[in-house]
Amino acid sequence: MIETDSVAIEQCAKLLKDHQLTIAFAESATGGSLTSTYAKLPNAGIFLRGGIICYDAKLKEALLGVPKSLVDQYSAESTEVTQEMAVRLKGLINADVHVAVTGLPSAGGSESPEKPVGTMFYSIAFQDKVTNCKELFTGTSDAIISQTIEQIGRTITKALINRNNLQNTTGKLAVGD
Repeated sequence: MIETDSVAIEQCAKLLKDHQLTIAFAESATGGSLTSTYAKLPNAGIFLRGGIICYDAKLKEALLGVPKSLVDQYSAESTEVTQEMAVRLKGLINADVHVAVTGLPSAGGSESPEKPVGTMFYSIAFQDKVTNCKELFTGTSDAIISQTIEQIGRTITKALINRNNLQNTTGKLAVGD
């Protein structure tokens, strides 16, 4: 069972609501747990627009339009694919904050010595900027997913408190670039 630090998530949701901002998710490794965590909060309908689960790489390509060449070059669990998911989500769900997450909460993906199980990637598109994060968590699959959700909540919270906190690592966002 996925259990998260409700304080971090609740603070993020409160800031979204207080700033009249909305959020949308594109999930792979978290399998819907990220969207579900936010959906369970009071007044979620005020800030949560929705989420897309695209666990399989072919769904990332078909639903979000992530180029197959990007998946082939970097793997479905990579910064490059995760960033592309966040950027392309903007064209599917109208929201202020777009979050994508991929990674390896368990064996069976693209793990390697440089990218072991527990490696998680998330990208946050906010204010026409995107930030990419790579984290290494330990524990069971559930624990890794919980830690990822909590860290995403903390990262969004920081960005909302410090409106300019998300550094522009990729330039202007444009679907199809």
